[in-house]
Amino acid sequence: MKLVDLTHTIAGSGSAAPQELAIADKNLSYTGVVYDFSHNSMVGTYIDFPGHIRETDDGRDAATYPVERLFRVDATVVHLDRQNGSGGISAAELQDACPGEVNGGALIINALGHRRFDEIDHRSVYLSAEAGAWICRTGIHLFAADVYESTPELQNIFYSMFQSGISTICQPVNLHLLDKPQVKLTALPARFEQVTQVPCRVIAEL
Repeated sequence: MKLVDLTHTIAGSGSAAPQELAIADKNLSYTGVVYDFSHNSMVGTYIDFPGHIRETDDGRDAATYPVERLFRVDATVVHLDRQNGSGGISAAELQDACPGEVNGGALIINALGHRRFDEIDHRSVYLSAEAGAWICRTGIHLFAADVYESTPELQNIFYSMFQSGISTICQPVNLHLLDKPQVKLTALPARFEQVTQVPCRVIAEL
């Protein structure tokens, strides 16, 4: 078994201010370190549940989403090698690159090859609306990719996926290291109540 960490760090995208806590009894004195965190929900690698858009809210959040839908989910991996600024990805392009049928509850798209999501111009490579429709038709409930939307004209990728009950993992890294067509995908966010977008640790098992 090989594990690949797909998680981008939060360092530089938020703050974690340490505070020291003196702890002592008659035998020993030492110092604990606690942290005050300050960041929004789109830092590091993060997951969007369908409730991230109010109109597609299915009533589940980071605290109530079924853990079995996040833990060791069978995932199909699709690799492309899109250049910076190369525009929309079509459904036919995904179908041609897909290693057979999409099997399992998750799909991973590595659109940028060895490039990270933050090594191209923002949203200069994106999933077209027809690619989004193709993904929704696969019947998955968990999706991870290094590209999503376009600007200024939206493809409504997130709306379509959330409406289909798909949770989306954003800003993953190391997708090019997934050298098998099938992996097991795990995404474990903190269990915040009434929160539908939250940073999470994401691991692929080969």
